[in-house]
Amino acid sequence: MPERPNILFIMADDHAVNATSCYGSDINDTPNIDRIGDEGVRFENSFVTNSICAPSRATILTGKHSHLNGVKSFSDFDRDQQHVGKLLQEAGYKTAVIGKWHLQTKPSGFDYFKLLPGQGRYENPRFKEKGEEWQDGEEGGKEYEGYVTDLITDFSLDWIDRQADSSEPFFLMCHHKAPHRPWVPDEEHEDLYSKEEIHQPENFNDNYENRASAAAAAKMRIVEDLTERDLKGKPPPDLSGEELHNWKYQRYIKDYLRCVASIDDNVGRILDYLKERNLDDNTIVIYTSDQGFFLGEHGWFDKRFMYEESLQAPLIVRYPNEIAAGSVVDEISLNIDFAPTFLDFAGTDIPNDMQGHSLRPLLRGDTPEDWRDDFYYRYWLHLADHGVYAHYGLRTKRYKLIYYYAEALGTEGAIDEPKDPEWELFDLKKDPLEMNNVFDDPEYSEKVRELKEKLNRAKREAKDYE
Repeated sequence: MPERPNILFIMADDHAVNATSCYGSDINDTPNIDRIGDEGVRFENSFVTNSICAPSRATILTGKHSHLNGVKSFSDFDRDQQHVGKLLQEAGYKTAVIGKWHLQTKPSGFDYFKLLPGQGRYENPRFKEKGEEWQDGEEGGKEYEGYVTDLITDFSLDWIDRQADSSEPFFLMCHHKAPHRPWVPDEEHEDLYSKEEIHQPENFNDNYENRASAAAAAKMRIVEDLTERDLKGKPPPDLSGEELHNWKYQRYIKDYLRCVASIDDNVGRILDYLKERNLDDNTIVIYTSDQGFFLGEHGWFDKRFMYEESLQAPLIVRYPNEIAAGSVVDEISLNIDFAPTFLDFAGTDIPNDMQGHSLRPLLRGDTPEDWRDDFYYRYWLHLADHGVYAHYGLRTKRYKLIYYYAEALGTEGAIDEPKDPEWELFDLKKDPLEMNNVFDDPEYSEKVRELKEKLNRAKREAKDYE
């Protein structure tokens, strides 16, 4: 039996699949992130259960849906509850979390932490370190000179270096701020893409017809809702119409991709370090994001919706002792699966109240007979940031059923008149861009009935009784 592996969990914030070249991106290259997949496995159907930052982080730690771990939105994380950091610590792992935390309360279950207060800054950020006085929320910390992605990597490598000769395995959560809004690139990449134009997505000019009213009501349009801070200045006064719209898109997408490029460079630094220290064979390296992100699809930025670009996150894993290089997994994986997976590799019991399943069989190329063929999603923040309606739904390999349950949809900031709850059904095989809601199409009436039954079952199984 090989010794228990180290576990290195690298997570970006808002890194879309469509900005990752191993997933087929045609707008950027991520060669170092791709290395993980080339030497390991890429998950083609990796999704989140609530596409928003803090809830996703709580789900990853606990292996539970938002309503059970207590973080449906931006509420404080209950540090006394059981989570994977504590369990790995008890199992003899040295544990650390470095970078973006965003769960407000002081971490528990980690031997070491060095964390950004709140969202953190891109340039000369502050960090709160274990051993120093802790202040909940966005307060406290010491300022460090430099760029946030480089610093998080520096601190992560410093910590790994202190564990490298230990007989105890390590578990490190390296959490990047980038490419979260407001997309401030570093000096090295600030001119990247400056001499080229990046093409708009096919449905950039979506008019939101034949969709639930939620799509048209959302305030996350590149054309209308990006601020001067986002765009790093005012548009040229002589631009209008499509030229102005494209100017905004180019300003947005290029800064976003420049932030991704910095992450990719730093992933390369980590992979090179592991190899130099002979840690690469017995370290599981995971790269993912806390959720997906819209890169102009449907004319949007941000996330929250159950639409694909928001719902799907990259998931790439390298571990030569068990994973065949260049593997691809098509089965559905979720962010509730991370904690059980870490515990499985650590050789410790997976608590019965964790709702996810270990991905280890899939990593080995074996699919359990009872592996999920659908999953439950819920976004709780009704009409909060960006005016997105609260909704829940079911995603199968081919279909997606979404229910906007619409409590008081007449609230200021959304629509003028209250609306009844609405449904959307997308046939992803025929309509991968999710432009055509077929919920009321008679051809799909039997499918609607079947999926509603599955949705009710999935909601109960998730123990969501609201």
